[in-house]
Amino acid sequence: MNKIATILLGCLLAIAPGRTDAAGKLTLEDLCGGAYSAKRISGIHPMNDGETFSRLSPDRKQIVTYSFKDGSRKDVIFDVATARNVKLETIDGYIMSPDEKKMLIQTETRPIYRHSFTAVYYIYDINNGTLERLSDGGPQQSPKFSPDGNLVGFVRDNNLFLVKLLFGNSESQVTKDGKRNAVINGIPDWVNEEEFSTMRSFDFNADNTMMAWIRYDETKVATFSFPWYKGSHPEKEAYAEYPGLYEYKYPVAGTANSTVSVQTFDIKARVVRTMQLPLAEDAYIPRIRFTSDPAKLAVFTLNRHQDCLEIYMANPRSTECKKILRDEVDKYVNENVFRNLAFYPNRFVLTSERDGYNHIYLYDFNGSLVGKVTPEKLIVRDFYGYDPEGGNYYFSANHADDPAHTTVYRSNSKGEVTKLSTQEGDNSAVFSKTLKYYINVYSNIHTPYVTTLCNRNGKTLETLEDNRALAEKLGGLNLGKQEFFSFTTGEGISLNGYMVKPADFDPAKKYPVIMFQYSGPGSQQVIDSWNAGNMGGVLYEHYLASKGFICVCVDGRGTGGRGAEFEKCTYLNLGYLEARDQVETAQYLGTLPYVDSSRIGIWGWSYGGFNTLMSMSEGRPVFAAGVAVAPPTSWRYYDTVYTERFMRTPKENANGYDRCPISLAGQLHGALLICHGTADDNVHFRNSMEYAEALVQAGKPFMMLPYNNRNHNITGGNTRNHLFTSITDFFIEHLQ
Repeated sequence: MNKIATILLGCLLAIAPGRTDAAGKLTLEDLCGGAYSAKRISGIHPMNDGETFSRLSPDRKQIVTYSFKDGSRKDVIFDVATARNVKLETIDGYIMSPDEKKMLIQTETRPIYRHSFTAVYYIYDINNGTLERLSDGGPQQSPKFSPDGNLVGFVRDNNLFLVKLLFGNSESQVTKDGKRNAVINGIPDWVNEEEFSTMRSFDFNADNTMMAWIRYDETKVATFSFPWYKGSHPEKEAYAEYPGLYEYKYPVAGTANSTVSVQTFDIKARVVRTMQLPLAEDAYIPRIRFTSDPAKLAVFTLNRHQDCLEIYMANPRSTECKKILRDEVDKYVNENVFRNLAFYPNRFVLTSERDGYNHIYLYDFNGSLVGKVTPEKLIVRDFYGYDPEGGNYYFSANHADDPAHTTVYRSNSKGEVTKLSTQEGDNSAVFSKTLKYYINVYSNIHTPYVTTLCNRNGKTLETLEDNRALAEKLGGLNLGKQEFFSFTTGEGISLNGYMVKPADFDPAKKYPVIMFQYSGPGSQQVIDSWNAGNMGGVLYEHYLASKGFICVCVDGRGTGGRGAEFEKCTYLNLGYLEARDQVETAQYLGTLPYVDSSRIGIWGWSYGGFNTLMSMSEGRPVFAAGVAVAPPTSWRYYDTVYTERFMRTPKENANGYDRCPISLAGQLHGALLICHGTADDNVHFRNSMEYAEALVQAGKPFMMLPYNNRNHNITGGNTRNHLFTSITDFFIEHLQ
């Protein structure tokens, strides 16, 4: 009864609707409703001519091409109003064929997990304007054109299908063993999708004669389930009388993963083959990719410890696999290596942290190193392209001594680097196919996104979007001041942070402080970007500042942008150094003349929720209150790929796993609010329930707010406004 009463008390905390403030001030309703969202030009697809790009119109009714040189509108290549044979109101997206003669038009999209979704696709012929269903057998997943544009592969119900466009869109089923929660062909299982950031696991070879895919056998993976209720926004009418149950395969740390293999399909002979890959039973295959040679399939493998990346060239017909490269990295391979893979005729680009910083390396198909592209202490974020004729590489990176700023660069074969983006802040790019032009998206913590067209030398040709209207709207608000700072902890560690002060800040007063952090391996919150903070431009922090708080964020040890040594120092001991650094931050803030050291709070989401609990249980009672949203509370409950990357298995590292919020529940200091979605497929609601039990048994008071049917993002209807209102009111109650 005591436990139930404690949980119900927490549920009553946030019944009140969001408050409306006087005109000229931020409100949570506006913030959560997107009233201050910055405009971004999304969905850009560079066209083959190197001079134009296409994108979906904001009303989702047209696909339009624009000039890379001056941004002028060129042609409408799809319009729902004029498409023949099928009537559509809007579309959700599109996929261009390699020859740009056809498109797959995406409609009726239904999300599954973070990256995956089903949709009903239509084949659109750009020349004659006809629109036909890709398949009549039901929604599809992850469709892909063959290089010649005459074939489309897709997945339905865990099986791979093939549509031949030149033969009346004839559809054939390539695999037949796919079964929910058992076998998956061509798309990843939950943990591979989530932790290797992928939604497709099949490819066509260069001469359109073969398909290859990863097969995931999930039969040995344990099943996890959570309840569905009727709820609302959306309402699940099927569960109006009785709750339902969602079941899926989720491997927790130390347990069995899917058994993976690589298979190929000879499209003409209709023969399926299994590659002779010398793979350990518990190893991973994060990616496969056909090269420019039709007889060479690149297969990327990782050992279970994820500290050794091996690349094999597989012959899709003979099934022979030859290892061409082994990249062994201290502690673990950074997941972004797979995001930045790029293949060229007889060459491929790979990033690696083998020397302590994420650099670009060029190899031939035999695995021989052609050259290292980037200099010391430059940390590559995104690789954009390689120009074999000019010998130039284009990428974004930050310097290890300046982690808050990201710049677009060009490097030549000698490793000589030229800075292309000129404004200091956060810069990212989309390059034309010929690398002659690029679209630069710039922002800083004061400036919403500015999107410009540039030539390959960094010269601005045209401004496409400057968010001037938003800047003027924000200029009419009485916002406080945000500033960056650095300090050295009592352990001699230099840390970076930002601070947001109230508009009427008085240095003679003593203010309560709310600290926000994420703290997960490789993450960064202290960035000079409009993406800083919780709602862009640290606007939620400004809202809290308007309530009389100083808001602070500090990136502690384990975070990114400063090189592998700083990032990987938390290896095998997640939450120990990260918590110490947040406590040290609170102690440092307490020395400032305008901070009340007795009124400092901390909060975070996901890993940030975990580290909130670790920091409040660190042993030094510096936090008066904290909020943990969707927190992992024991790494024994989290998935294999992520957890073991940083902790190895519970059997290998029992002490590391034992140090967690649940085991430290008796040391919790300060008022606590826990918020969690009951249908969180990522960090299961189980984490908060088991932690709540530990707090009850330790005699620690707390409040808890469950969100019905909500996943890790906790959105839908008024949910996000309710959540942030609850967080705000909790800190007002306990810190003011």
